[in-house]
Amino acid sequence: MTQLPLTDQTSRQTDTPLAGRMRPNSLDKVIGQTHLLGEGAPIQQFVAHGHLPSLILHGEAGIGKTTIAMLLAKAVNRPFYPLSAINIGVKQLREILDHKDGFDISPPVVFIDEIHRFNKAQQDALLGAVESGDITLIGATTENPSFSVNNALLSRCQVYRLQPLNQTQIAELLQRAISQDAVLSKLPIKLQAQNSIVNLAQGDARKALNLLEMAVQASDQTQAQIIIDDALLSRVAQTSLQRYDKDGEQHYDIISAMIKSVRGSDPDAALYWMARMLVAGEPPEFIARRLVILASEDIGNANPNALLLADAALRSVKSIGMPEARIILGQVVVYLATSAKSNSTYTAINQAMALAKKDQSPVPLHLRNGVTELMQTQGYGKGYVYPHDHRNHYYPQQYLPDNLVGTQFYQYADNRREQHSKQFMAWLQSQVAANQSS
Repeated sequence: MTQLPLTDQTSRQTDTPLAGRMRPNSLDKVIGQTHLLGEGAPIQQFVAHGHLPSLILHGEAGIGKTTIAMLLAKAVNRPFYPLSAINIGVKQLREILDHKDGFDISPPVVFIDEIHRFNKAQQDALLGAVESGDITLIGATTENPSFSVNNALLSRCQVYRLQPLNQTQIAELLQRAISQDAVLSKLPIKLQAQNSIVNLAQGDARKALNLLEMAVQASDQTQAQIIIDDALLSRVAQTSLQRYDKDGEQHYDIISAMIKSVRGSDPDAALYWMARMLVAGEPPEFIARRLVILASEDIGNANPNALLLADAALRSVKSIGMPEARIILGQVVVYLATSAKSNSTYTAINQAMALAKKDQSPVPLHLRNGVTELMQTQGYGKGYVYPHDHRNHYYPQQYLPDNLVGTQFYQYADNRREQHSKQFMAWLQSQVAANQSS
């Protein structure tokens, strides 16, 4: 492939990566994070009042933590001192803080990237300056600060979670780069692979811009138009691009295939379909939510731990993100697929809700709560027997309305756990019968 020669000026511009050239110069030009920067949002309110507290910005790589820190300092007219937790120790940190009198009149914003890499001693070295207001600390971390930042420092900072950019925001970023960047705006670019870049970026703005830039650099610039298509992007990204429309039929077909594979107790098929979704860029939270539903609908009381594990996976996936979230999802899919299955509670609640739509029978008087003297004189609560006062904490009495006595929604499935529950209930009833006959 032949590239057109660039002017000296353009060469100098391309020394800075596209992601650096596209860094916004004001907060209102930041794409995404509207929950923090939008009108009336917390950080926007701080800036509007000319106040900036110490902050911990938590979120995945490439979503704007460093940029937002720089723009916050600029917005409140404070000097900005960026540091990296990778190459600064306690000694260097204290030297910087000891020279605070050399700062401008306004307290400086000290930005520490990857603050989770600071050990306790390094974090403790910041406490005095943050507490006294000599500096405003902004820390950035990809780790959950509850686990990676000590409590003393956390209590002195506001913690905000930044969100990965959504598909629309990544697409907006790409189009802005093509139309506004000093280099790309001069080129006749036709971006056919926008959706593929969006999927590969996984919410990472920097990754999206890097992919676009590499594709442009690898393109055939001898043509009248620079075509950035999936074939070119695949060569640049060194990965195969998945044909997967997250808003279309294939999205629903593949999640359906995964669910049916788990329901059918085939862990290998379940893993394959889940992998197809993850590789194509399906948000892991979507998969985790479906697994929570499945754990109750298709496993239920055959293995109540399934719901606990699926729910824990959903919370873990949200806090950890990809690529590590794949490990958690893989564990849960295998566990659910190899678990005993039952849809007895799913069927029971559906039947109960269907009847509840048609039947509005009054609550029997003995089940009502007689909280006032008038209610008690009307028979509220009269005749109710407190089960805990009886042997085995059980006493048979009527709980359904008169016209529904004998109605059964729940049928015990033929798995070990539910059959054990069935036997226990039968034993309770036999004990009552034995006590009455003795």
